Amino acid sequence: MVNRIVIALLAILFTGQAFAVSQIQATVDRNPVMQGEYFVLNVTADADLNAGLLDTSPLLKDFVVGRTSVGRSTQIVNFDATKETRWQVLLSAKNTGTVTIPSFTMEGVKSNPINLTVAKAGSQPQQMRNLFVEGELSTNEAYVGQLITYKVKLFLAAELQRGVISAPEIAGTEIKQIGEDKDSVEVVDGRRFRVIERTYSIIADTAGTLAIKGAGFSGDILVEAPRRGGMFGFNESRPMQARAEDTQMTIMPIPDVYQGEWLASDLLIAKEVWPEDQGNEFEIGTPITRTINIVASNADSNSLPDIKLTMPDGLKSYPEKPIRQTVVRDNQVIAQYSLTSAIVPTKPGTFTLPEITIPWWNTHLRQQQYATIPARTVTITGTIATTPEVATAPTRANNEQSSLWPWLTLLFATLWLITLALWIKARSKKQAQIPVLPTSNTTAKSPANIDEIAKACDNNDVTLVISLLQQLYSTRLAKPMTLSDIAYLSDALSKAIHQVQQAKYSKSSSMIDKNMLLSAIEQTQVNQQQNTTSPLSSLNP
Repeated sequence: MVNRIVIALLAILFTGQAFAVSQIQATVDRNPVMQGEYFVLNVTADADLNAGLLDTSPLLKDFVVGRTSVGRSTQIVNFDATKETRWQVLLSAKNTGTVTIPSFTMEGVKSNPINLTVAKAGSQPQQMRNLFVEGELSTNEAYVGQLITYKVKLFLAAELQRGVISAPEIAGTEIKQIGEDKDSVEVVDGRRFRVIERTYSIIADTAGTLAIKGAGFSGDILVEAPRRGGMFGFNESRPMQARAEDTQMTIMPIPDVYQGEWLASDLLIAKEVWPEDQGNEFEIGTPITRTINIVASNADSNSLPDIKLTMPDGLKSYPEKPIRQTVVRDNQVIAQYSLTSAIVPTKPGTFTLPEITIPWWNTHLRQQQYATIPARTVTITGTIATTPEVATAPTRANNEQSSLWPWLTLLFATLWLITLALWIKARSKKQAQIPVLPTSNTTAKSPANIDEIAKACDNNDVTLVISLLQQLYSTRLAKPMTLSDIAYLSDALSKAIHQVQQAKYSKSSSMIDKNMLLSAIEQTQVNQQQNTTSPLSSLNP
């Protein structure tokens, strides 16, 4: 018994050299096939052969040859050993009609040829296909510069391993994807499909008829393989290609009756966002935030015009960089333009912000329309403070015959203050300086306010710097001081405050010039002391 087993094993080991190929068989996994769709060619030889013996070059005339896999097997039945070599080749037919897969010759033995029927791509019923692509235009007729959407749907009835969706091909247009891909499920003729949806925007540059080559898909899917000894197991990865049908669209030129910068849209709205809690009345030096929004349906954000703001004398505008974006909402492409600016009043009065008008072409009504932001009137309150130095010079030079009442009022007020000071001195019996007016020296020796301003400058906190300046000079001058009032105290302060405002409201962010501001405060202290003590000293008896 043992001898028989040994002899059988030895026979198996050495029979491989004695086997010679006697039969080669070629089959396909389906017939007919779709043009451009991959199918499997199986070639089986009843011997253990070299993998390189199968020459696939004759297939290149009519087919795209994909990957080739090779497998071998050995079967023993009643001590009879049989060997087999199998090739699996992925093919895709280039043309429709009837094509022939030629016979293959290996070691003098030929396989059988196969007559294959190739149907036109997409002719197979959808419910019979594992994968297909559909493309849909939002309109077949549009204007130059008008945004058109092209929606691609990839239908999958098999598991997707990997793949890529290619955009439609259209000469003379700008094409780009908008939004993110959507993943959903649809039932087509009773069959469940996974649907991957993508949206492209198309903007044509020239008028005429444009040919559109449909969007396509290329990738791999998992399909059930034949149970008969496939090297891919029961699920094999198979490359797939599909393309949507080609179509065309008509592009019309810009109408001759249109006036202004060309903008085509289904609907366009312009609106203004204004500080509601402040109404239309503001104080000098208080920034006003104004935002202008433009929203257009089925338009690209880059086609929306830039808004040029014009300000009347007395108002300064510091616009920020405009924001543009294009989004997809409820199957509509929405373009948005937003411009925010800070308006700073520099003098009191009533001012009118001019009307803003945006021309556009209504693609539904096929006529020109206008989106308008109406003019707005604002009232600026407050006074412009002037230093004594500035006030006296014009008075002497230009108004020598002016009334003496201001000087008499100043004289009486000064004498009253002196009397009050002497009375306080008599009651307290303490020596104290008569506080005729709170001079800059009173607070200059107090480093707390200056230090706080310097610290706020280091932190680039513009709001805090403005607040501290108002507190500082309101204390020094014993009356409420606005930012504009402070700016008129000296040229140095005016320049420093203008730089502080620019640090917050200019297009490009910058740091506060601390040294410039502190130097201006110091210079103004010296000038104020001189201007306030000199006129009063001549009145002392």
